[in-house]
Amino acid sequence: MKTILNVVGTRPNFMKIAPIMKEMKKFPEQIRPILVHTGQHYDEQMSQSFFDELEIPAPDVMLNIGSDSHAKQVAKIMIAFEDVCDEYKPDAILVVGDVNSTMACSIVAAKKGIKVLHIESGIRSFDRTMPEEINRILTNSITDYCFPPSSEAVDNLVNEGHSKETIFRVGNVMIDSLHTFQTKIQQSTILEKLDIEPKEYAVLTLHRPSNTDDKETFLRILSALEKIQEKIKIIFPIHPRSRKMIAEFGLNNYVDSLKNILLTEPFGYLDFGKLISNAKFVLTDSGGIQEETTIYQIPCITLRENTERPVTVWEGTNELAGTDTEKIIDLSEKIFRNEWKKGTIPELWDGKTSERIVDIIKKLPL
Repeated sequence: MKTILNVVGTRPNFMKIAPIMKEMKKFPEQIRPILVHTGQHYDEQMSQSFFDELEIPAPDVMLNIGSDSHAKQVAKIMIAFEDVCDEYKPDAILVVGDVNSTMACSIVAAKKGIKVLHIESGIRSFDRTMPEEINRILTNSITDYCFPPSSEAVDNLVNEGHSKETIFRVGNVMIDSLHTFQTKIQQSTILEKLDIEPKEYAVLTLHRPSNTDDKETFLRILSALEKIQEKIKIIFPIHPRSRKMIAEFGLNNYVDSLKNILLTEPFGYLDFGKLISNAKFVLTDSGGIQEETTIYQIPCITLRENTERPVTVWEGTNELAGTDTEKIIDLSEKIFRNEWKKGTIPELWDGKTSERIVDIIKKLPL
């Protein structure tokens, strides 16, 4: 019997851990899965909605860390997680993604001689100004078994010195949730609630500090959106960071004047899935949304200079615009002219990644 601590910290982690937990529970004689929620980002309403919608069991351990500076948050997670390791004495911990919880819990486990399994190993933006990139590099430096989603992620791990015997290319586990809940996603009534029709709107998400915390950068993006919204309604589930910086920069009146941009509260998993799968296109600075739009074959304009998911550009429906006003507008015009590339689905992004992960874990010498 292998005891595995499965760690989540933020909402994007939920979509990745849900199918893995579900698959692990099929083998009760071989795996004892323990779900640990650090509470790194915790909004009771949103977190609970994600747990309910993704059919994730209540966490076995809830650490309630909450928001703080990076250093203080990581320190709090490490202190609390060490006690969890001492109590459960796991054979391994399984971490997903690239948030502070991923890195902090991996460090604790490595120091205590507990094997670290990392889902989404090897993805790199090669931009160390991104906190997530630091988390990825540090986590993979102490990961015992790597589960990369794509071929370039495998190459990155090999280049960083990982033995090929410890690397298992399994595909993209987040796509498992998308496949599993597709019927529920399409049953969402969010389009009716917002009074919008399929393909007659765009979706915008914006949350990265590099985009929101510098006024000139934010204004470049808003200038592009001002032009785009003249042609199509833009649904903008606004992140608390973006709302805060709009106020701090004195941009409330400007944003309010953009009458075809609809600001909403963040959506749950099912409603948001329905929104992006029926959009004409998506503008985003999120990594996961680049992947989801590729699966849905929806044009995606990424408001970043780089991406840790280049396969969505090489093979998928994604293009990088950076924060250049004219480039963002030009790419949107390409969509309006129906000249966007037709992407393909990357290999192993087939909804069966969690099965491959758990099958490997059962055989590992933990």
